[in-house]
Amino acid sequence: MKLFCGIDVGSAATKAVLITGSLEVQGRGLCPSGADFSAAARQVFDAALAGVGAGEADVEAIVSTGYGRTNVDFATARRTEIDCHARGAYHHFKRAITVVDIGGQDNKIIQLDAAGKCLKFAMNRKCAAGTGAFLEEMALRLNVPIDKLSKMAENSAAPGVSIGSYCTVFAMTEILSKVRAGVKTEDLARAALVSVAKRLLETQAIVTDIVATGGVVAHNPVLRDILKEILKTEVHIPPHPQHIGAFGAALVAASEQKE
Repeated sequence: MKLFCGIDVGSAATKAVLITGSLEVQGRGLCPSGADFSAAARQVFDAALAGVGAGEADVEAIVSTGYGRTNVDFATARRTEIDCHARGAYHHFKRAITVVDIGGQDNKIIQLDAAGKCLKFAMNRKCAAGTGAFLEEMALRLNVPIDKLSKMAENSAAPGVSIGSYCTVFAMTEILSKVRAGVKTEDLARAALVSVAKRLLETQAIVTDIVATGGVVAHNPVLRDILKEILKTEVHIPPHPQHIGAFGAALVAASEQKE
């Protein structure tokens, strides 16, 4: 069985996806990116292979993407995050969509037409606001495990609580003042997620249904409801949203091999 691999080296996490020539997913890998992107890429690649009992010789092509794509020295080709996230999301929702990817250190908004062509995109790399890094800081300040933040936000009884500061540093001060004023942790957790959604949506106007991807969405499903509430539009989450970039890269690998 011929396999094709996509590896997405993000600033926070590295992902791998193995697919067949018929575009069926066979294996996945995930690990923190850490300080050695090359080692992280090899780790997820090996994990994906082990999951299906395959060897490197079974892989016809490997496409890398993401922040650290140039560090994958065993890749046969490289593609941008915009291309791979667009392909991965469009595979599941073949119509005009806006892909919203929220990662550890940046976010992307990609508008696609009905044929899957990218009409325009915007990225935020200059500030932690609207990213997973912001939520990690909020969780640390609230003394809440990051994987519990979404569940706490679901229990909020005061959706009107907000964080107005754009800067992450100033937001920390704002959080402290609200803690001192007696605002409940559940309400602050939801306010943090609402802040991420609002910062993200300042990047580009959204005119079609959203397909939300990335690790932040994968670990904070309540963010889907928050985006729907703010935008008054449908928000879809594809299978394994954190792996969509890697899946898109695997689709590139398979398509180019056919050509």
